[in-house]
Amino acid sequence: MSFQQGLSGLNAASKQLEVIGNNVSNANTVGFKQSRAEFSDMFAASLIGSGAAQIGIGTKLADVNQQFTQGNITATNNTLDIAINGGGFFRLSNNGAVTYTRNGQFQMDKNGYIVTSDGKRLMGNPADALNGSSPVELQIDTSDLKPVTTTEISGQYNLNSESPVIDQTVRPFDPQDPLSYTNATAIKVYDDLGNAHNIQSYFVKTAANTWSLYTTADGTNITPAPVPQMNFSGTGVYDTATSTVGNITFTPTTGSGPVTVAMDYSNSTQYGATFSVNKQTQDGYTSGRIASFTVGDDGVILGRYTNNETKQLGRVVLANFANPNGLVSLGGNQWQATNESGAELIGSPGSSTMGVLQSSALEDSNVDLTGELVNMITAQRIYQANAQTIKTQDQVLQTLVNLR
Repeated sequence: MSFQQGLSGLNAASKQLEVIGNNVSNANTVGFKQSRAEFSDMFAASLIGSGAAQIGIGTKLADVNQQFTQGNITATNNTLDIAINGGGFFRLSNNGAVTYTRNGQFQMDKNGYIVTSDGKRLMGNPADALNGSSPVELQIDTSDLKPVTTTEISGQYNLNSESPVIDQTVRPFDPQDPLSYTNATAIKVYDDLGNAHNIQSYFVKTAANTWSLYTTADGTNITPAPVPQMNFSGTGVYDTATSTVGNITFTPTTGSGPVTVAMDYSNSTQYGATFSVNKQTQDGYTSGRIASFTVGDDGVILGRYTNNETKQLGRVVLANFANPNGLVSLGGNQWQATNESGAELIGSPGSSTMGVLQSSALEDSNVDLTGELVNMITAQRIYQANAQTIKTQDQVLQTLVNLR
């Protein structure tokens, strides 16, 4: 009797329609991975004979495999929306219980933890161990960035070789007298409380290839004695061996301690061109509050502060598996590792088999809606065909019953 074959076909088609329906219903679920119903045929066990003429007794659902292919990536306006482009899963912690997801819709809770919509915490490496091997729950440090005292000023200037020599016996240096110096430039530096101070450098050409350097801090002359000299070769190159530019020290009136700054002007030149400031930097900054942060493609979380400084706040790590199809789906776009999946492999985004991250973006569901609708039609026809085999067998049986 072929009732069993037809019945198994009905069950198989019904299961396939369930899988297709689940795929279609999650076509807009971020990070969702579509499933595929896989079937196998069935044969009755043969106790004798070769079984060469066996007729199958139907089909059965062998497995439902998720397809971990890449979904499209869509840009968003939320910096905590993170998409994985390539392999790997985000690692989540729920009071120590670890699960995995491809859904990168994150937010920050009141304690600074990066969490999912249901409160599970994203895991990664803290700022002081960006390349560590033991991920922890990521917590963003929202405290103010401490000020850093300036310790060095680096300047690259061109002093005009055609500038006239100033006779300092006739016109001694006076910052209030523009005729007593040749050129001047200024830069802000910071004390250990983060207060800004204006350092003014005055260049006085005292002889051919020789310049005196005078310095003031907030208008107060702090030029060390003897007056530092900037000497140049006949080709306009700074003469490090004979130049005496070094450190300056001043005591702010803001309550900070003394500030000592090394002045490095060794990249300066003396050419027959107008005075120019080609480069000027200093290594201090005032305090700052966090204004925003972004996640780089390597997973590094970079905080941006109101003082225009940046700081690494941590790193998102990814986990991958030798057999992702061995993961158990928990719902809520989450999976759990099993013996079939193998042990997790943890790494930084972009390393080994790990994909790269894209901030302000989400990975769409990988469901091909058009393909699923076609599969649905096919499954429907298969269901109808199996129902027809049962109907036909019933008619055959009825004919036998009606024999006289």
